[in-house]
Amino acid sequence: MKELAKISRFGLGLLLLFGVMLTSCEQQAAPSQDVRRDATVIAVEKVMPSVVNLVAAAHVTRVTGFDGITRDIFTDKTVNYLGQPLPIQERPESVGSGVIIDEAGYILTSLHVVQGPDGPMPSRVAVKLWDGREFDCDPMVKIPEIDMALLKIHAPHGEKFQPIKFAQDNDLLLGETVIAIGNPLNLGGSVTKGILSSRGRILPMNGGPLNQELLQTDAPINEGNSGGPLVDLRGEMIGLNEAVLTNQQGISFAIPVKQLQNAISQFFCPEVMNHIWFGARVEAGNGPLRFNFVQPDSPAYQAGIRVGDEVIAVNNQSAQNPIQFDRLICGSVTNQNLTTKLIVRRKGENYNATIPMISFDNLFLAKLGITLVRQPYGIEIATVMPDSPAAAAQLRPGLILAGLDNQPITDLVNVAGRVSGATNGESIFLNLFIRQVNGSYLQVQNGGADLIVR
Repeated sequence: MKELAKISRFGLGLLLLFGVMLTSCEQQAAPSQDVRRDATVIAVEKVMPSVVNLVAAAHVTRVTGFDGITRDIFTDKTVNYLGQPLPIQERPESVGSGVIIDEAGYILTSLHVVQGPDGPMPSRVAVKLWDGREFDCDPMVKIPEIDMALLKIHAPHGEKFQPIKFAQDNDLLLGETVIAIGNPLNLGGSVTKGILSSRGRILPMNGGPLNQELLQTDAPINEGNSGGPLVDLRGEMIGLNEAVLTNQQGISFAIPVKQLQNAISQFFCPEVMNHIWFGARVEAGNGPLRFNFVQPDSPAYQAGIRVGDEVIAVNNQSAQNPIQFDRLICGSVTNQNLTTKLIVRRKGENYNATIPMISFDNLFLAKLGITLVRQPYGIEIATVMPDSPAAAAQLRPGLILAGLDNQPITDLVNVAGRVSGATNGESIFLNLFIRQVNGSYLQVQNGGADLIVR
């Protein structure tokens, strides 16, 4: 009986061991996840909500007679010499891609995606998101030198969008897998894959080389991919799809992330976004936020801000990137108060800086004695103060400011950049369009005036 009991216990043990082994084999046979969801698929799922399809609509102006002669002198081609709108029709000008870089709906894209053949920004840009929602966009700023443009989605107050994450600009590996996402041939949401083939390519474009060094990839990039992101397997943007060599295969180009970060630093500053003279810019990137430019004699410089200072706090809040930095500076600005407070770190010590910023209107009044207003046909002198440099140069309201020091200007930011840097006693030459009514005719002449900055 004792032997039988031993055998029974031994048999029971074998059965239990066999059951454990069988269960283990079944668990190993069952996949822990879908094998199709590899790193590429996961990266695409992460990035797709940040990619948008763009359609830029250009105004086509029908012009006859005298209007066709005089409109060429103005910056806006859709009005006559009196500033009255000309008959227009609207048609799609280009179809391309863009990428959301901030939850408020700011979009980065290539300038050639939204800019018409004759140079002006489009009248309207429509954007379609990955989930099918459609919005209108405002063209905000452009940097022609690096073929970049910034747009802003028209959305209900409080609406937030998913921004893409930027890769580190010094962490690009030749041969690593890269993914291009965009709107090629108006086929929205297309994904292609390749490798990072090279860095530092200089590509001839529109008769001359682009200023930046480009990334080269063999990921297929077709017409309409421009402005979309080139991402790595982490789902982080390493570049903005830019161009492809005609009649070639496997040779495409993207603007590198370092150039994108530099563009963002230029876009998001108080001067561009709010027409306020601050006089310093922070460097975009993955590290601490630091000042990489401080204009001499600017409000920031006079408050003690210097190149290399690390930003600790803006109005007692933390800023992680130039977009947040600009938002915190301008968010507390009112007509009565243009003061912002910073805490910066220099050589291991913290410093407090109170910066009384200046509006463009007050800047132009203080330096030149004029106010300027952006009209459809150009930048117009609105007022001239008595006993001012402008009055001494016999300027008058209604003159059109066409350039400074024989260099064309496109917006008030250009004017502020030149005027803010001028010192007391310095001369600035104003290129002007002078409109004079002679009976039933309007004569438009080129003119100019030297102003001595005060």
